[in-house]
Amino acid sequence: MTLVHTLQRALMRGRLWYVLVALAVCLVVGAAGGAAVALLTPVYAAALAVGTAGGLLMLRSRRFTLAVIVAIICLLPFASLPLNVGFSPTFLNLALGVIFFVWAVRAATGRQEPWASSPVSPAVAVFLLLTFGTFIAGLSHAALSATSLRQFIEIPLGIAIFFALLNNVRTKKDVEQLTLWLILGGTAAAAIGIVLYFVPQSLAIRLLSALGRFRYPSGAGVLRFVEDNPGLPMRAISTSVDPNVLGALLVLTMGLTAPHLVASRPFVRRRWLALGMAISGVCLILTYSRGSLAGLVAGLGLLGLVGRYRRWLLIVILAGVLLLFLPQTQAYVAHFIEGIQGQDLATQMRFGEYKDALALIQRYPWLGVGFIDSPDIDLYIGVSNLYLLLTERMGLIGLVAFLSCVGSFWLTLFAAWRRDRQTQALAPWLLGPAVAIAGGMTTGIFDHTLFSFPHAVTLFWLIIGLGAATARLASAECRSHT
Repeated sequence: MTLVHTLQRALMRGRLWYVLVALAVCLVVGAAGGAAVALLTPVYAAALAVGTAGGLLMLRSRRFTLAVIVAIICLLPFASLPLNVGFSPTFLNLALGVIFFVWAVRAATGRQEPWASSPVSPAVAVFLLLTFGTFIAGLSHAALSATSLRQFIEIPLGIAIFFALLNNVRTKKDVEQLTLWLILGGTAAAAIGIVLYFVPQSLAIRLLSALGRFRYPSGAGVLRFVEDNPGLPMRAISTSVDPNVLGALLVLTMGLTAPHLVASRPFVRRRWLALGMAISGVCLILTYSRGSLAGLVAGLGLLGLVGRYRRWLLIVILAGVLLLFLPQTQAYVAHFIEGIQGQDLATQMRFGEYKDALALIQRYPWLGVGFIDSPDIDLYIGVSNLYLLLTERMGLIGLVAFLSCVGSFWLTLFAAWRRDRQTQALAPWLLGPAVAIAGGMTTGIFDHTLFSFPHAVTLFWLIIGLGAATARLASAECRSHT
């Protein structure tokens, strides 16, 4: 009846053309929706409608765009559109494209705020340019294809999120919201991983295979086991395909959470932060990712060296004792000890990879061999170590540039934290990114995730951008108090 009354009022006011336009729009939308359902499946039609609505919201709200990027990284990191335009765009490709497109449009129309800089920016810019330089240099011995170009572009695109974040996160509310999205995303991924771990394997296979329409792997092979042996314990993967990839995600999000859990005034109720840490911690154990556990311990150990956060040392010690003596964790402890002793197959394969990587680096020490292929048939690009893989691709110059980025990041956060010691207003927000990156850098000793997978690269540099933006806020707040 409300619609009828509205139409009657419009007709009485002589605004017939309003009604005609509205009816035309309804007809077009209805026809398009019907065609979508007829040509596509109802599921794809609904997904198209949701995607279109989400895309329009992303064009209007930068905060919503960042929330979508975090959700994709944590929950659907490998999802691609079920179409091929020479390649299959991933959800993350599209989301990053939106944030850079909106940023460029705002800059071109004069609506973007003045460029925000950070002491970390020059180092990141140099490293970003080096990725292009080493890629181009590598084309001298490797053929360029659409696939290899797309795989490379995702790396500098993930690094460039640092600058987008620095220029879109300008208030404490922005920092709080993005941190909350990251904590919720990591917790949700962990919860999904735990559920898929404990439900019957046949059901877990069906649930994960349902993602096949978004170009995820499907079939019995989606489940992962220690040493790829179904006779050994299963490893949690959530929707991250690989347990080490999930482990790297949890190390970063738990590192962000930890300072807030023991802060004097946490921005979220402490019980919820503790629950999120517990869920993520259980899932991290279930991944059987020894490198990720070592990264988490290193990050929390670093936090335990800071004044009021020393209780984290006690928490880590108690958790370690429980891990050693609980009957439910003995399989994990045995797996960890085998890795330390170099007895298991995975560790022995890593030793072989290290040897080959060092041989490749010795032949091409300065700029590496690029991002596509090795010039020598007897050697290959690929090693379970972030630093060796980076040096293979970008040489020692690239490695130094990368370490300079992280070093300047930590120095910037440390300087901001010292300035903030009086008020402690931003201390947890400054320590969170520092702990997360420390954990990620430690994990990188045993795994290559943070320089191999586009979503992991994006998450790593997003957290560096978050820390740099927070340090800028701390500096501005310090100046306002003097």
